[in-house]
This record gives sequence, structure tokens and C-alpha cells, in this order.
Amino acid sequence: MTGFDTRPVFFIIGALLSVLAVAMLLPMTVDLAAGNPDWMVFAIAFALTLFFGVQFMLANRMDRIALNLRQAFLLTALSWVVICAFAAVPFMVSQIDLSAADAYFEAMSSLTATGATVISGLDGLAPGLLLWRSLLQWLGGIGIIGMAIAILPFLQVGGMQLFRSESSDRSDKVTPRASDLAIAVGWIYLCLTAVCTVMLAHAGMSWFDAVNHAMTAVSTGGFSTRDASIASWNSPAIEWVLVVFMVLGGMPFVRFISLAQGRAASFWADTQIRWYLGFLAAVSFGMSVWLTLTRDVPWDDAIRVTTFSVVSVVTTTGYANIDYERWGPLASVVFFILTFVGGCTGSTSGGLKIFRFEILFIVLRALQRRLYSPNLVIPLNYNGKPVSADVMISVMSFGFVYLMSVFVLAFVLAFLGVDVVSALSGAATAVSNVGPGLGPTIGPVGNYATMPDGAKWALAAGMLLGRLEFFTILVVLSPSFWRR
Repeated sequence: MTGFDTRPVFFIIGALLSVLAVAMLLPMTVDLAAGNPDWMVFAIAFALTLFFGVQFMLANRMDRIALNLRQAFLLTALSWVVICAFAAVPFMVSQIDLSAADAYFEAMSSLTATGATVISGLDGLAPGLLLWRSLLQWLGGIGIIGMAIAILPFLQVGGMQLFRSESSDRSDKVTPRASDLAIAVGWIYLCLTAVCTVMLAHAGMSWFDAVNHAMTAVSTGGFSTRDASIASWNSPAIEWVLVVFMVLGGMPFVRFISLAQGRAASFWADTQIRWYLGFLAAVSFGMSVWLTLTRDVPWDDAIRVTTFSVVSVVTTTGYANIDYERWGPLASVVFFILTFVGGCTGSTSGGLKIFRFEILFIVLRALQRRLYSPNLVIPLNYNGKPVSADVMISVMSFGFVYLMSVFVLAFVLAFLGVDVVSALSGAATAVSNVGPGLGPTIGPVGNYATMPDGAKWALAAGMLLGRLEFFTILVVLSPSFWRR
């Protein structure tokens, strides 16, 4: 006995599967218009997914859907696993004929906006499959935002309770109701995607490529329609447009609502945004100076390629406009470290998140001052809110579990025969939801196709762990969770 009612969980999963099924109609239509036989693949996947989605809803219908804490944990973990399984179907039965491990890896990478891929020959891939990959990242991105705003604060995961919408500080609430907040975030997400599409088309992309890259830039997913990624266009204009929207995708989306409401002061008052933008600017400038002085690269090229690469890695997007490993070991180490940073909470990016570094810095500074002034009372505040002991413990626990997950996953990959560089960087990029790692196999210009199947399953698990902030999965896997 589980000791709690699982009907609301499976009802909502059924609703999510129904939405996924409807989304399959878009790539089906594109393939049908292009005369590609893979449209039948999406038609079959649509019917299968819709059937199970409706069955889940009918079998678990209730007069009122309400979730308690345990149901929320189960829903958060189980929904991503189930949806990824159905999202993988088109990859398995299409002309590329991926194995179960490859298809699930690709689907998990898509929905978690990681951007790691096992597919080669993207330049000649059917348009429906290209669109499906981008669409999954786009849908996963809005799901990530909703999870960060509504679910993870409720579950008090990793210090996210700082961002609970029912905070007693009413002045910080951008909308009066949660439903209004969801609608507003959805509109912001859609508008950013539309504007990015128009700007990319104006910069030189075809409309099809522009739509795909707009979806994967705003979602900070990083899938491209070409094997060489953004380097294929060799266009500074396209790269700068993508830099802007990757940066925007890494910001808290609720602050865009404040900006749209004319409250610019609230936007810039968020310390997370200031730290985020300042960090990107400082690292990009420093790397540009280093590249100019040591590699004799013209300044305008240096600032462009380094800013693009730094923003791509920090926001966990994973686009590539150059193979930065050719810059030498220092660059490889810098980008490996940047893999762990991430963007802001309430954004589509992964990683540790800027706010956790802020909390750790606040705690470290207070500890340092208490060493020479033991009786000094130091208030700990973040964005004008007091930081409780629970939040500090939660953030530090998150950091510990984060690093342990990287080390354990790297050990598993090495045990499965993956080389040391690929194992360590692959584990870090999977857990951080970045995508490309280091080395000749999974570096910025490589992919994960040659990895053994066991490594792909392990990496998919790492992506899920990182995206759900670890504790959500660990709680559900705990035996005590299932006791009455």
C-alpha cells in the first residue's frame, strides 16, 4: 500500500500526455507538407500517446483535483519519466531508427533542455524530426519555468522556498493569483520566442531554421538543425541575436512580468539578475582579453566568440560557434568550471543557479566576520528577505548532493568504459543540463552517439536528477516515502 491516493497524479499525467499528443500534430503536418513519409510516424505516435493520455484521465477522474506534498513529489518525478518515454516514440520508429537507449536519451535531453544529442547528419534529417526536437525543448522549457515557480518552492527543494508565491511579502507578488502568473509567464515565453524568430530570420536564417533556433534559444536547450551548430552560418549577426535571447532565457521570467507592468525598479532590484549579468560580462571580457593577447585574435572576433561561448555554457544552452578546446588547456578548464554555474532561478537554465552562490557567499561572509567578532549579530538577508537556517541548510545540502551526483555518475561512466575526460565532463554537463562536454567525443563539435547504451541510460538519469533538483527524485526513491 502506498498510503495515499495516486489518482490525481495519474490524472494530471494523462492530461500532460494529451498535450504532448497534440504537439505531435505540428511535426506531422510539416512532414506531410514536405512529402516525407515520416508523417505516418507522428500520426501513429499521436494516436498512441492520446489513447494512453485519455485512458489515464478517465481511469483516475475525480470531482476535484488537489495535491498534497507526497502527491506533488510523485507527480514531479513520475511525469518527466513517463512523458519522455512517449516523446521518444517518434525517434524509435522513424527513418533514423534509434535504439531504445538512444531514443530515450534524445527525448530526455530534449525535455530537460540539456541539448546533448546522439543524432548525426542533422543537415539531411527530415524536417518533422528536427522540429520535434526543438518543440520538445520548447515545451520542456516552459515546464521547467512552471516547476521552478510553482512546484519546487512548494517542495522546499534546494533553498527554493525563498521563492514561494504565497510569501507574506505581498509587494513581491507580480500577479494576485497563481493562474494569472502561469498565463503571464506563458505569454512572455511565447513573445520572446516570436521576437527571436523574426530577428533570426532578419539576420539570415530561413524561417524554418529561425523557428527551431528561437525555440531552443529561449528554452536554453541548444539543439540546432545542423551538425556544426551555429558555426554553420558563420554569421556574427545571428550569434549576437542568440546571445541576447540566451541571456534572457537565463533570467527569472517573473521579472519580465514586472518589467511589462512598468515596474523596472523591481527588475533591476533583483540581486540575482545583477550578479548574473555581472558574472557573464566579467568572464566574457576576461576571456576576450586573454584570447586577444595569447592567440592574436582580433578584438571584435574575440569578444564575439568568447561572449557567445561563455553565455552558451553558463545559461546551459550548449550552442557551439567554435571549438573552444583548441584555445588550450586554460580555456578547457574555464569552460568546465562554467558548466556548474547556471542562470537564475525561475528561468529555463540548469546548473547550481546564481542565487545559491549568493546564499553561500552571504553565509561565508557572515562566518568570516564571526571569527573575529564572535558576539556580533549579523542579519542574513537575500533580496530584502531574511534567510532562515532551513534555507541555508537546504542550499548547502543541495551543493553537496550536486557534486556527489557528478562524481558518482562519472564513476559509473568510467566503469562502463568511457574515457576519463568524457566521463567527468559528461557527468557534469548531464547533471547541469548543459549538453556538450570536453574531449574529442562529446566536445563542442561532437555528440554522444558512440557512448555505450549503459552510459546513455546513466546520463539520461543524470539529466533528470539535475533538472528536478535531485531531492525530488531522492525522496521518491526513499523506502520511507512509500510507507503509510
